[in-house]
Amino acid sequence: MAEVKLLGSWRSPYSRRVEWALKLKGVEYEFIEEDVSNKSPLLLQSNPVHKKIPVLLHNGKPIAESLVILEYIDETWENGPPILPKSPYDRAVARFWARFLDEKCLPAFRTACLVSGEEQVKAKEEAEESLKVLDNELKGKKFFGGDGIGFVDIVGNFIAYWSVIIQELVGTEFITKEKFPNLCAWIDEYVNSSFVKEHLPDREKLADSLRARFQKKK
Repeated sequence: MAEVKLLGSWRSPYSRRVEWALKLKGVEYEFIEEDVSNKSPLLLQSNPVHKKIPVLLHNGKPIAESLVILEYIDETWENGPPILPKSPYDRAVARFWARFLDEKCLPAFRTACLVSGEEQVKAKEEAEESLKVLDNELKGKKFFGGDGIGFVDIVGNFIAYWSVIIQELVGTEFITKEKFPNLCAWIDEYVNSSFVKEHLPDREKLADSLRARFQKKK
């Protein structure tokens, strides 16, 4: 039987991506909680380039970076629903939107929530431009890939859950139904799906953890 371990953090949306993929596929695994402020020798050894979570250990072999891990899980375990589409074109499209989320949307959103003054105004404008693109892509769709949760939806978990809590904590709101009706409809559909709802981190615990992080940065 294959040995599967996941080095991660309960509060990390990147770790949760991998956990959800493993659960979708019905893969048994051991979760190893990492203290990202005091990284373990196993983490540093398993991901010597980026020294970050998550890292999947499959029979002792490490795979790093959440997007790479999701594809690895989909290719390695055939049981359970597919995470990526079957056709090469649709897979390429899914990879494009996943990278757009990670490289454009998430950094812009974080900046908009963590800065103030004129810098925040500019950051919010940039974030909203990226979110408009996502909103347009979701027009007429239940999920990014169609009727079921897939690769891009799992990658977008930060927008669907973490971002809502962060906006409340910092006292700002720019992901609204008025501005982004399709994106907000997707958020509601995603977080209320039985599978996702079952595996979301506790809201109050996550809010407390994020609040403590923000206070440290002040």
